[in-house]
Amino acid sequence: MHKGTIVLSHFQVASLLQSQKEATVSISLDLGLTTSRVQVENSGIILPDGQRISWKDLGKISKHKNRCYLVENNTVSPIVVYSEKTGWVRTLYPTSSAPTTLISGILMHRIKDVDPTEDTVRKIGTLGSLKGAVVLDTATGLGYTAIEASKQANKVVTVELDPTALEIAQLNPWSQKLFNNPKIIQIVGDIGKEVKKFKNEDFTHIVHDPPTSRITGELYSGNLYKEFYRILKSGGKMFHYIGDPNSEHGAQVTPGVIRRLQEAGFRDIEKRPEAFGVVAVKF
Repeated sequence: MHKGTIVLSHFQVASLLQSQKEATVSISLDLGLTTSRVQVENSGIILPDGQRISWKDLGKISKHKNRCYLVENNTVSPIVVYSEKTGWVRTLYPTSSAPTTLISGILMHRIKDVDPTEDTVRKIGTLGSLKGAVVLDTATGLGYTAIEASKQANKVVTVELDPTALEIAQLNPWSQKLFNNPKIIQIVGDIGKEVKKFKNEDFTHIVHDPPTSRITGELYSGNLYKEFYRILKSGGKMFHYIGDPNSEHGAQVTPGVIRRLQEAGFRDIEKRPEAFGVVAVKF
């Protein structure tokens, strides 16, 4: 994301559409992180960088509640990317705070009762203190896990299979620390293959936050858990996101995950419903 990149959603546009008679209006041009003043005219608005957006385009943004829009060269374009690698369609999905990603109709963060930021904090919180930690984040996505972990950890290694996920992240104002924090090391690759390149006990903590097993069943396999066990230091912890434990899917998947973690060597496996997952310890 270049400095000055403008991204809007229906949350920001709503106040504009209600203020068409004002001379200037204060809105956020980066999905709620900061605010700016824009000029209002009969045909639309004038942004601080001189770009113009018509009322027609603003109405389009307002209409599409499940998309964020990039503003570039006086036009608005939905942030939607098709991945040839996975066959998935990724959409930057707005919320009243940080956006999430919609992958082929499946949201990658919780947005009911909590927002994506709180969702991430809860996941990281299951691991306790990360002061001085070396953390593996197995699924970069928008980078929220890596960013949150890096606030305490000495180093975070984050792995992403799909380059289009990083394309989306580069356009997301809330993801920029993923690209400018020296404590975060990015790897583009298949975690099932990349994990074999790490040495024994390379990490003190692992955050395994894969998409649903419906589309990434291999990320819930016993062989992968054995590799996680190998690269985790003795006494280290792993958080494994599974999904809502009270849902039919979560209730079906969780017992199998716990069994395979135990078979891999993990102990003290604890359900953490507040984070929709389990924590496992290596002894």
